[in-house]
Amino acid sequence: MVVRVEPGGGAVGRRVRVGVWAGPGGPRRPSPVRPEGGEAAMAETASQHLALPSGLLELCALLGPPRDSLRGLEQVAQRRGAQSLPCLDPEVLSVFAPPFVSREDGPPAGAGCGTLSKAKRRSFRKKREKAKAEPGKGLPEGPRGPDAEDVSVPNGVDLLALPQLCFPGGLSVASEPKEDCVHFLVLTDVCGNRTHGVVAQYYRPLHDEHCFYNGTPHWESSWPTASAAGCFVPFAVCVVSRFPYYNALRDCLSCLLVHLKLCKDFEVDKHIKDFAAKLSLIPSPPPGPLHLVFNVKPLQVVFPSRADPESPVIDLDLHLPLLCFRPEKVLQVLTCLLTEQRIVFFSASWALLTLVAECFLVYLHPLRWQHTFVPVLSGQMLDFVMAPTSFLMGCHLRHFEEVSKEADGLVLVNIDAGSVTSSSDEDVDVPDIPLLAAQTFVQRVQSLQLHRELDLAHLGASTDLNAGRTRRRAWQQQLNSQIQHLTLQLLVSVFREVRNHLNYEHRVFNSEEFLKTRAPSDQRFYKQVLDTYMFHSFLKARLSRRMDAFAELDLSTQSEEDRIDGVLVSPRRPTMGKTPSRKPSPLRAAHRRMVVSMPNLQDIAVPELPPRNASLRDDIPRGRGSSSVVDVSPRPTYTFKIPEVHFPLVSQCVQAYYSDWVDLLSKAMSCLAPDNSVLLARYFYLRGLVRLMQGELLDALLDFQSLYKTDLRIFPADLVRRTVQSMAGPTRAQAECRPELRRLISEVLEQPGEAPKADDRVKHFELPSKHMGLDEFVRRVQESGIVRDVNTISRLFEALTVGQQKLIDPETFKDFYTCWKETEAEAQEATLPASVLAHLDKSECVFKLSRSVKTNRGVGKIAMTQKRLFLLTEGKPGYEHITTFRDLEEVRSTTVAVLFLRVPTLKIKTAFKKEVFEANLKSECDLWHLMVKEMWAGKTLADDHKDPQYVQQALTHVLLMDAVVGALQSPGAVYAASKLAHFDKMKSEMPTAVPKTTAETLRHKINPSAGETVPQAVDVLLYTPGHLDPAEKVSDAHPKLWCALHQGKVVVFDASSWTIHQHCVRVGASKLNCMAMAEQNQVWVGSEDSVIYIINTHSMSCNKQLTDHRASVTGLVVQDGPGAPSQVYSCSVDGTILVWNVGTLRVTSRFQLPGGGLSAISLHGGCLWCCTGNSIVVVSGCLRQELKIDGAFQERSTCFVAFQLVPEQAQLWAVCSGYDDVYVWGLEDLAGPPGRVHLPDCSEVHCMIRVKRQIWVGGTGLSQGRPKGKIYVIDAERRTVEKELVAHADAVRTLCSAEGRYVLSGSGEEEGKIAIWTVE
Repeated sequence: MVVRVEPGGGAVGRRVRVGVWAGPGGPRRPSPVRPEGGEAAMAETASQHLALPSGLLELCALLGPPRDSLRGLEQVAQRRGAQSLPCLDPEVLSVFAPPFVSREDGPPAGAGCGTLSKAKRRSFRKKREKAKAEPGKGLPEGPRGPDAEDVSVPNGVDLLALPQLCFPGGLSVASEPKEDCVHFLVLTDVCGNRTHGVVAQYYRPLHDEHCFYNGTPHWESSWPTASAAGCFVPFAVCVVSRFPYYNALRDCLSCLLVHLKLCKDFEVDKHIKDFAAKLSLIPSPPPGPLHLVFNVKPLQVVFPSRADPESPVIDLDLHLPLLCFRPEKVLQVLTCLLTEQRIVFFSASWALLTLVAECFLVYLHPLRWQHTFVPVLSGQMLDFVMAPTSFLMGCHLRHFEEVSKEADGLVLVNIDAGSVTSSSDEDVDVPDIPLLAAQTFVQRVQSLQLHRELDLAHLGASTDLNAGRTRRRAWQQQLNSQIQHLTLQLLVSVFREVRNHLNYEHRVFNSEEFLKTRAPSDQRFYKQVLDTYMFHSFLKARLSRRMDAFAELDLSTQSEEDRIDGVLVSPRRPTMGKTPSRKPSPLRAAHRRMVVSMPNLQDIAVPELPPRNASLRDDIPRGRGSSSVVDVSPRPTYTFKIPEVHFPLVSQCVQAYYSDWVDLLSKAMSCLAPDNSVLLARYFYLRGLVRLMQGELLDALLDFQSLYKTDLRIFPADLVRRTVQSMAGPTRAQAECRPELRRLISEVLEQPGEAPKADDRVKHFELPSKHMGLDEFVRRVQESGIVRDVNTISRLFEALTVGQQKLIDPETFKDFYTCWKETEAEAQEATLPASVLAHLDKSECVFKLSRSVKTNRGVGKIAMTQKRLFLLTEGKPGYEHITTFRDLEEVRSTTVAVLFLRVPTLKIKTAFKKEVFEANLKSECDLWHLMVKEMWAGKTLADDHKDPQYVQQALTHVLLMDAVVGALQSPGAVYAASKLAHFDKMKSEMPTAVPKTTAETLRHKINPSAGETVPQAVDVLLYTPGHLDPAEKVSDAHPKLWCALHQGKVVVFDASSWTIHQHCVRVGASKLNCMAMAEQNQVWVGSEDSVIYIINTHSMSCNKQLTDHRASVTGLVVQDGPGAPSQVYSCSVDGTILVWNVGTLRVTSRFQLPGGGLSAISLHGGCLWCCTGNSIVVVSGCLRQELKIDGAFQERSTCFVAFQLVPEQAQLWAVCSGYDDVYVWGLEDLAGPPGRVHLPDCSEVHCMIRVKRQIWVGGTGLSQGRPKGKIYVIDAERRTVEKELVAHADAVRTLCSAEGRYVLSGSGEEEGKIAIWTVE
């Protein structure tokens, strides 16, 4: 859109030319502004500069009736009477857009050629005389004078439609003064970007001296009465912003109207321009707890920040829909939004249309409405509701009948009546939200306190206007937090189980299987939701593992059992603890049997159930009972008062305003506590932004560099990149001379566009249509969600291709998939009587049921859980114990004579019992024999290695055997299934018992790679003790085990139960070398990419990075000084050692060791001990002492791998690569020959730690002729190996101590597990 200002008729009278340039192919985007005369060179220079982020204001407009229509209006009104005042057509009278600095002032002083600037936009006024358009030519072009200039208007603001939106009910002259009113707009451009408008309407008396905008001064007159004036003319001031600051901008406009109604005509523009200039100079607050306070006399207006970068700005009262609708109706509206219906809101209040619609969209967060959103439609725009696609619009209540009759298929939401109906005789197909989630939501809403008067009844009246507003704002913030929490709880309860049907590696969502798990009454809801754009975006976020509000609440509300189930490799089965809560019905059972159909097939009709709410016109009965809302305390917030703006608005005043900003921010930063990094980061952000506006680019970059270290979430990477690119050569060179900026510049200038874009598509699982080799088969099975482990799938491939070409045809895959899903469905529906459940543990699941068979203990079905076998007797259902897998002594498959037949029979002998259990399993006998032996072997391995994961893997093997036999249906099916009996083969082929010393010392094993496709090496381990913090959740106070895996992945275990606390914290994408805990809320992680990442232990997120190292970070040591801030020493492989202040994250000192190869550091006796490969260097101030590899190691080239200091014996212990000895020096005489401690059967050493008076050494060695990961426990006093522990199947890569009671060891990528050892 091109808006042109031309001179004419007076000092400020100008003609506004508005038009859309259309060339071949229809309307196009506006052509760029082309300044004339002396501004051409300035524009050319400005094109090389960078446009700064705009402030809160995009534009401010004054709208009202044209001057021609006001001529003689009073006389007309007097002749026709007060009841027949005419309606007028509104139009834009003036537009004010930033920047507002006078052109003649030039650029800010000292900015130089590197100054950042924005394209200029100026205010403009309507010409006094409106030119008449010639027929067929549109708006008259007219001559362009030498002073003519083009005025750029922000994209997304349609000046042609703005008058209709600012006066949606029409512009009517009133016979008496009316109260000021406000309404709100949402404007969307062709790219889908939204801006937000707040419109304030006010009335002025019809007086030639006051209402005719002719640009000449007039005498002052008192406000006339209605009888004197005859009529009052409405005007509107519209503020457009990129942010939905509805309440704040309404308050600002209310203060402006106080001045406008008292000022003279020629002063109106000046007041509005000054008002707009103030708003344009206010930056948007960064995400977080810091809100900005703007003094608009007499009010202190607060501009709240968004809670986090993913959250929307919330500056409205979220309880408005709960005051207008009953909770059941709120659910209906949310369902309409989730299923992307065509929705129209109605109200007699224009303001409520936008506010209520925006509240509903906030309720959906983090889901986002992606269709048309026009909450206010004027009478001339009603045809918009005929659009065939999904939309959300709003109309005045007077148009309800008209819209209802003319348009079909609409959902009509009457805000004033609190009703939800449809526009046609036939109801719109809007399903019900799942029943349990709906009932919980209704109960929680009913327990909210929505009436502020009840909360404030005990308080005295506030005598201070702003104090009362602050109290009101605090109450609203508390209520908003509660409402956001309960709506998020609703979304989590509806969509939580989606994650069970996702395959993250291949970005697959198995929608068919997800639908099969839904109740019949919920099928219609989920089928509609799964087809929406909103849900598709939601899936993208889940598959990308985005840690948004949904993911955080989902994780925090998971039960301990769900946390364990999320990482186990066994298939999903209902535990006995959950079984009593399930209430199966015949219809549900029928549904289960029917929905085991395959993907790609036609939908099978499910039994029809009477809908809970068959019509939108029917009310849902009010739920009874109460469920208190979870006490959600809003996060603490802070305010920063914006400095006053100085007028006149020339460059000197603007510079003074920015200087005040910097001074106030610097003062606030100096008063902060050192550990308050949250506020400090927001101050860095604001000060950097203000310094950019000042043109102080170097200082701005320093602030952004500090922000980069303090809170990466709000770091404006794109702005900093463009800032660096816009810098002049000398300034750029000056910046790169500073070490702290050189790394930042190199980081931001890396072009992310050159890297291949990550595939964020969502694929749906489909059965294969072609023959598959091994690689394709692995991918298909992983996509199906059956198994993820590559080794297990490879064995499955061997089983399905026994005796044939190594290709699997589509029919075989389909049969296997069908058998697997049928077994899963049967297990989900299996119900056991209470008398049977009483004998089982709550964590047990029934994984396999036999047919009804004859046994020596009666007739019944044999049931298998992960712990035992039992007989489910027929007749009166009962429980008959057979055996636990731990007590098994023998399993045999044999035959017994029954009449003239030999019947296959399974015999099970249990330890401590003489009686042998016999079951005539007939054709199932061989399969059950295989399955029981596999479970027995898995349980034996689990007990020997203290690793319950073996049982879970054995269960997977058993169920795969069952599915293979069912799919092949051939005489060789059982032999094929035997390819999956992996643990039974291990037990028979390698009957190696775990050494006694190892078994006695080993306490437990855990698998941080559980759920991954392949095991991952454990590179670093860190144990952090628990501590009680009132601000934390109870689970956060537990001790933690931090495990660094490949590519920057950190898994966190709860060390009190050894269960997963946080499945994945991402810290870069490189190998991690070291970890250390600094204070109680920070874990520092050193990476191969030379960055130190800082994880917040409360939020489990990494938002801080230290980038001062230039090579791989290899060591971290924490020093806690008495009464002094904690310090962290970090070292990198190039020999650099940095000392950090933990509170400020600044480097306090640095020094360089020659030669490089620095791999580890340690503090002792006020000295820093450094391992540099071929030497160990002791640094104390300027003095250095060096222990070099001497002649004793000349047998072959070697280097130091690790070292430990033993202060009690004044000894230095070290190990070298390629040697099977530990070397010991005395600290008093490092030059003397070392002692040696030989490590038997050791081939390589990788790590070493000191625990009490012991030295634990981890590496690789031989055990019974095979290479294994081994740990040697050495008595430091006697220098003897006390224990030789066979720890892992792969090398021991890392060791750490847990409070001196336990030692934890991590293995290489062949096994990828963590062993927990008892320290004596």
